[in-house]
Amino acid sequence: MKLVHVVADYGAGDLAFSEMISALARHLPSGWDWHATSVDSFDTIAAGFIVAQLGLQDESLRAPQTIIYANSAPRRDRSKPRKNNEGEGLVYGILKTGVPIVVVNSGYSLSFVREAFEGLWTANVEKGGSQFRSRDIFPPVVGKVAKGEFDFKGKKLDPLKVIPPPPHGVVGYIDSFGNLKTTFRDGDAEIANLQSGQKIKVEINGVVRVATIASGSFNVDEGDIAFAPGSSGHDSRFWEVFQRGGNAWATYAKPRIGSQISLQPL
Repeated sequence: MKLVHVVADYGAGDLAFSEMISALARHLPSGWDWHATSVDSFDTIAAGFIVAQLGLQDESLRAPQTIIYANSAPRRDRSKPRKNNEGEGLVYGILKTGVPIVVVNSGYSLSFVREAFEGLWTANVEKGGSQFRSRDIFPPVVGKVAKGEFDFKGKKLDPLKVIPPPPHGVVGYIDSFGNLKTTFRDGDAEIANLQSGQKIKVEINGVVRVATIASGSFNVDEGDIAFAPGSSGHDSRFWEVFQRGGNAWATYAKPRIGSQISLQPL
C-alpha cells in the first residue's frame, strides 16, 4: 500500500477537491492511492494538527509508503494586492518518522511538526500563476516525491526560524462527534497538577462549563463534560473537551478552531 494523504481547505466532495485529485493522479506512478481530509476555509491550525497526526504516526499505523500533501494558503503573509495570485511558498521535508511532506508553509500548517524534521527545503516551483495552485502547479512535485525524484529541491531551511510555534491553549481540531481537541498537551504547566476526578471550570467562546478531569473521555457520567488526554498527539497527547452522550462543540456555542480556552480549578 502506497498512500498520499491530501489535506486542504476544500469541502468534502467539493469540485475543487475532485479537480486537485484528478491532477494529482496524473502525476503519481502506478500503485499509489490517496485519501482526502478537509479543513475549513483558510484554517491552518486544523491543517497543521492533521499534518502532525498523520505524519508522526507510528509505523504500525500507516501505509508502508506515505506522503503528506497539504495546502491551506490564506495568502495572509502580505495584506497588499498579490501579483499574479502569488501565495505562500511550497516546502518539502522529511519528518523524523521518515514520512515525506509537501506542504505550503502558511500560518500554522507546519507548526505541530516544527521540531520533528530530519530536513526541510524550499521547493522550486512558481509561487504564483494560478489561484488554484494545488491543482495547476503543485501535483508534479508530489509525483516526483513518489517516484524518488528530487530535482525540485531548493534551499535548506531551519524549521525553527521559518515556522512559527503552534498556538497554545486553543481549540486545535473539532471531530465529527463534536469533541474539541485542544492544543494543551501532556506536560503543559496548566494541566501538570490536575488530578483525575477533579472539577474545573472550562471557558470557551464565552461559555463556562464545569468539567471533570478524567483518564479517558468515557470516565464520566452520561451528559457530563470531561477534560482528558485524547487520542491525538502520539507520545505527548493533546487533551480534549468531551461531552459523553452529547456534543461539546454545540454545548460551547460552536466555537471556531483557534478559540482560546481558559482553565480554572474549582
